Amino acid sequence: MNTRIPEIAVLNRQRKIPVKLGLLQNFAEGALQQCLKLGRPESTALTILAELSVVLVSDRRMAELHRRFLNESGPTDVITFQHGEIFISTETARRQARRFGTTTDHEMRLYLAHGLLHLHGFDDKDARSSAQMQRAQEKLVASVQLNHPQPVVA
Repeated sequence: MNTRIPEIAVLNRQRKIPVKLGLLQNFAEGALQQCLKLGRPESTALTILAELSVVLVSDRRMAELHRRFLNESGPTDVITFQHGEIFISTETARRQARRFGTTTDHEMRLYLAHGLLHLHGFDDKDARSSAQMQRAQEKLVASVQLNHPQPVVA
């Protein structure tokens, strides 16, 4: 398979959580490459899009997106649009890290991986596919983190 690798850009559109953008950008590039190595259908958003954006936002902005596009109230961790945008709430990442005993850094990497997997044809609509996707995102984060171990949250 001769897959074209899209450009990926990480954009910080929030001021609540300090983020080392360059390190998250490096992680995103590595995660994208690893994600493309997963066996998926020939044509997914990752294989046809020329560019992707990972946008870091506040809970307030995420709640607006969540309400507008999914008709759900309150913020969520990550929203992925099939035209290549992955929105991540840094505040939700911090809150979930405390809840699950991980780090904000780990949560943000999971959300980024989750978004990439959605763009590569994975879904989490039922328990079985959700469990499969969760395993894939943990594996993706672990494999990329070997090469990019520095924390992305300041």
